[in-house]
Amino acid sequence: RQVNSQLSITNRQSVIVPVDENFGIIIPKLGANARVIPNVDPYDSRAYQYALTQGIAHARGTSVPGASGNIFLFSHSSVNFYEASRYNSIFYLINKLEAGDDIILYYNTSKFTYRVTGKTFVEPTDVSYLTNATKKTEKTVTLMTCWPPGTTLKRLLVFAALSQE
Repeated sequence: RQVNSQLSITNRQSVIVPVDENFGIIIPKLGANARVIPNVDPYDSRAYQYALTQGIAHARGTSVPGASGNIFLFSHSSVNFYEASRYNSIFYLINKLEAGDDIILYYNTSKFTYRVTGKTFVEPTDVSYLTNATKKTEKTVTLMTCWPPGTTLKRLLVFAALSQE
């Protein structure tokens, strides 16, 4: 009897309920689950710093989940878990993402699964990825945070494409 109860526990899949089905992000590998604040001006420090206290920022003018084009999302990084919690640093572990990992976005109560295709590091002054990250017909998402965590020396970008599954 004990063996059966253990078996049923180990076969259960954990389901992460999004904190916001209107616009939210879940990264299962990292245990990340946050609201996405839409249409944040990525060039207005005051606007995006405020948005980042509420969740992940969605860059104004970029696509939305399910639509063609690139969705650009950004958040803080921090050097440790305490600082990450204190500063709402949802993306402080995105360097752990690898090709094939899932990024789940919710938008207007619909679920969209994107698969990581790669990552790169760029200079903080390089903003070309905001507009040139993808062809307009592709459905992609780019996650960005500062690197190394807690600094502004570089930017870490993670790229993902909408899964066809």
